[in-house]
Amino acid sequence: MKKLSISLLFISIFATTMAQDFTLPLWPNEAPNKNTPPGEERYYEEHGTMRYDNISKAELFVYQPETARNTGVAVIICPGGGYRIEAIDHEGFQIAEYLKSNGITAIVLKYRLPYGDPQIPLTDALQSIRLVRSKAAEWNIDSNKIGIAGSSAGGHLASTAGTHFTMGDPNTSDQLLKQSSRPDFMLLLYPVISFDEKIGHMGSRINLIGQTNNWDLASKYSNELQVTKNTPPTFLVLADDDGAVPPENSIRFYMALKEFGIPAELHIFAKGGHGFGMKKTDKPVDQWPGLFVQWLKSMQLIE
Repeated sequence: MKKLSISLLFISIFATTMAQDFTLPLWPNEAPNKNTPPGEERYYEEHGTMRYDNISKAELFVYQPETARNTGVAVIICPGGGYRIEAIDHEGFQIAEYLKSNGITAIVLKYRLPYGDPQIPLTDALQSIRLVRSKAAEWNIDSNKIGIAGSSAGGHLASTAGTHFTMGDPNTSDQLLKQSSRPDFMLLLYPVISFDEKIGHMGSRINLIGQTNNWDLASKYSNELQVTKNTPPTFLVLADDDGAVPPENSIRFYMALKEFGIPAELHIFAKGGHGFGMKKTDKPVDQWPGLFVQWLKSMQLIE
């Protein structure tokens, strides 16, 4: 009976977290760069949450709010997992459900993992922004209110998109490449930002760029060094007791944003550790989703 109850529990979790309105392949034909995972793609439970690994095909899980509540804002969500797996439940689907309930179109990006090519996750993140922007009229989205979010290594990917975007090519015949891949804002949860060995999360660094001391490559993906005047406004959340990704990652990024006068809000909670996402921790860090919505209002992205 106990085993049956546990099975029913995970069926219930699966049904709740997979309640997106529809899914789309990011690359209906074939991606311009291909990865080679070590095995077949898996969707599985570990440590009480659902995960993907061995990802070779990128997908979008789209959550659309009721028409009467639709704010016109959209957020593309990149789950974390050290560029090794993707914790797509509490750092993806559950965040999407919350945003949807607040009138925000949420798109969970199951991005391809690198497996030796550091450009692959970024290729997917930028393409997802172009695709969502191209769907703005169809999905009742304001094309100037499309943000990107990410947790941990997903925060690294989101901040990479926010510092390595392209503005679109009006001369190309590819309709998606005509679209800008610049996010209009960013939500970064306990993000990996830097590949500086003193503060970086070495697991994410190794999984993305490999075992290398090439600082030219590492600095390219140290996003505190890549901020420009065109980097979008950013909302950052983390915990002071994060033992996996030092708070200095977010602090350095915040300071870089301030050098260029970019609007930013930084919340460092005393307790919460790493990887809290949408988990109920019974700590003040649980306030972050509401604070994010308030920030969107303060930025006049929603009323």
